[in-house]
Amino acid sequence: MNWKTFPLQHAGCLILILIVAGLSLAGQAKNPPNPLLEKWTTPFGVPPFDKIRMEHYFPAFEAAIADERKEVEAIANNPQAPTFANTLEALDAAGELLSQVGGVFYSMTSAETNDALQEIAQKVAPLTSALTDDILMNEKLFARVRAVRDQSEKLGLNPEQLRLVEETYKDFVRGGANLDPEKKKRMRAINEQLSVLELQFNDNVLKETNAFKLVIDKKEDLAGLPETPVSAAAEAAKAAGMEGKWVFTLNYPSIWPFMTYADNRDLRRQIFTAYIQRGDNGNGQDNKETLIKIAGLRAEAAALLGYTTHADFVL
Repeated sequence: MNWKTFPLQHAGCLILILIVAGLSLAGQAKNPPNPLLEKWTTPFGVPPFDKIRMEHYFPAFEAAIADERKEVEAIANNPQAPTFANTLEALDAAGELLSQVGGVFYSMTSAETNDALQEIAQKVAPLTSALTDDILMNEKLFARVRAVRDQSEKLGLNPEQLRLVEETYKDFVRGGANLDPEKKKRMRAINEQLSVLELQFNDNVLKETNAFKLVIDKKEDLAGLPETPVSAAAEAAKAAGMEGKWVFTLNYPSIWPFMTYADNRDLRRQIFTAYIQRGDNGNGQDNKETLIKIAGLRAEAAALLGYTTHADFVL
């Protein structure tokens, strides 16, 4: 190209293109791949926690949910006749990416949660609830599942495959697949409310778990305890700024050795009472009203499906 004769207007366009390209490359540099959505090459497939940041979680959920929707739609719209392989097996394998993202996220919320994680969980709960409803109330998909189930005895399936057919069919029926449009709409609303309420219930229990500390300052009160939980309690006290004391919590590695081995009956009573009364202390984390709402919604969902009680529904 002769740059001396290159028209000025074309040069301006080229400059604009180069600027846009530069901005695009800069944007890519600022937004590296989300580690939650990548295939992990770590030993034993352990999540790369050193690369995962708080800002990765919600976009990963959105991408994984969209991915599962595509997988499910492909199964529902398959032009081939429904078979165990192209319907039940394919459906069982769908959602692997969402399982990967959720596995990391919910492990974190159950083990080391914080306000930012809980905020993400509150945003994700309605999305995953809607995804489940969209799958279980998908008429084309249910028709394929039902077709395989109706001929399952003739397909030469092994016991595990037959079990998958029956359990999947049951999930669809109990998810509202046979309901009329108005009842499906109400079931969706119930499921969305339940997803938020159940998350709230678990959050309250977790907050009360994390808030409790049994502080021991007399060595004789450690009588009966093995060295390992005593050392862990000393480290917990040191981390809490109470060096020289021992702190026991309601987390399993702390409470259960204490309940099993501690000679001090009164201290065992204190920590066990705190454990069984999580969410029942009349404070900001009290779960009684939440439980009433959950019970009412579960009863209504069971009635929509023709069951007398929620217990009948889950059996």
